[in-house]
Amino acid sequence: MAGRETRRGEGASPSRVRRPYSRFARAWGLWPSRAASTFTAWAERWIPDAFVFALVATGAVFLAGLVFGHEGPTSLVSAWGKDFWKLVPFTMQMALVIVTGYVLASSPPVARAIARLARAPRTARGATVMVAVFSMLTSWINWGFSLIFSALLARETARNRPEADYRALAASSFLGLGSVWAQGLSGSAALQMATPGMVQPKIREIVEGAGAVPGGLIPLTATIFTWQSLLSVAIEIALVGAVVWAYTPGPDRARTAAQMGVTLEPILAAPEPRAQAATPGERLEHSTALNLAVFALGATYLFATFRSAADKIAAIDLDAINFGFLMLGVLLHGTPARLMRAVREGTPATWGVILQFPFYAGIAGMITHSALNARMAGAFVRLSSRATFPPLIVAYSALLGVFVPSGGGKWVIEAPYILRAAEDLHVHLGWTVAVYNLGEALANLVQPFWMLPTLAILGLKARDVMGYTFVVFLVLTPVVLGMATWLGGTLGYPL
Repeated sequence: MAGRETRRGEGASPSRVRRPYSRFARAWGLWPSRAASTFTAWAERWIPDAFVFALVATGAVFLAGLVFGHEGPTSLVSAWGKDFWKLVPFTMQMALVIVTGYVLASSPPVARAIARLARAPRTARGATVMVAVFSMLTSWINWGFSLIFSALLARETARNRPEADYRALAASSFLGLGSVWAQGLSGSAALQMATPGMVQPKIREIVEGAGAVPGGLIPLTATIFTWQSLLSVAIEIALVGAVVWAYTPGPDRARTAAQMGVTLEPILAAPEPRAQAATPGERLEHSTALNLAVFALGATYLFATFRSAADKIAAIDLDAINFGFLMLGVLLHGTPARLMRAVREGTPATWGVILQFPFYAGIAGMITHSALNARMAGAFVRLSSRATFPPLIVAYSALLGVFVPSGGGKWVIEAPYILRAAEDLHVHLGWTVAVYNLGEALANLVQPFWMLPTLAILGLKARDVMGYTFVVFLVLTPVVLGMATWLGGTLGYPL
């Protein structure tokens, strides 16, 4: 036996023994960068700004209404203009998701927590996985908070682990928006369907059906808080974490922040010397008493609201979430001056929502006020069955999300005919919203619109990270399609 072992090892150096694994590791390691180059080159050439797609979609739906909806141009124009501003409250709420998320993530206590977390990993690979996991966990709570928190965490982690690949860290900071965000507390489609006044009357009529869902509202207990939705979140976190571990480049291929020309300042900068307040008004701006009083008022209101609610989960809506995040920001920033500065810095990231959502409302108006609604619902019914409808909606939502990266606003466009088809096929209506959310999140992995606030903080461009997010998209998509089918089979109709 010993002789055989000796002969087996003769002439074989340790590097040769490891060569098959090394070849596999090199091939796996090169694949993300090659995919990034190919996909980014295509995207930079062919994909315009997201607002252009909103304009193109407006024209396309108008033509479809003429040809397939058998509507006259005057009635379509009237429907478009009539509904154009119907999403103003929802638009404001989505903008506040971003602003309140930024306010909370940029507060001094959260910044100190980020600094502590960034010092925890002992390896570059572990640091990249940690950023991805926290990105997904925080995005389940609030996607606006996650965008800022995760970007700051990636930046501070790169400062503590300077040998880490900065591109991989940056990509990992965005993965919550590409996986679990829409299944969480700020998932706009689920919150919209659960919030009175946020659902358009036509959509409520469809959901209400023949009295199957009184009031036409779908509570969160039937969407993000089903065990099926929570299980899908857990599976996605585990799978994406494994993919991140695999795609993180080794030391020989890593590109650090320094190599990419990015200077990393500490997240906890030295406090500026406080100027002496010259007037009573300036003293009020730097008073902690005002913020504490307002926080106490807000906390009392939230406590009383949830205490008196018959269904505590149903009491969670967009207003409650935004209000809670704003009150926490009031508390953690300490003074009106610091709070105002945080809101001012977070507001520019909302321009895409403010500009695009009215166009989505107009598109939805042309669909719901014409025969297009019934015809598109009929097409889904013909193309699918009760079992295949959920994965079909995942694929459709992901495809449309590449062209309309709305953060949930496009649900207003899709909801009328998707929910009508779900009614006809007797598919669980809450799971229909959930699988729409699963597809909506996948689209963010290949569409850079929602990466922009993150990339601005990290000092990178979309081309630097989209190869990594594209790898996650390729691995995650078939799993999501499988979960939509399997878990959908465990739910009945209507809720």
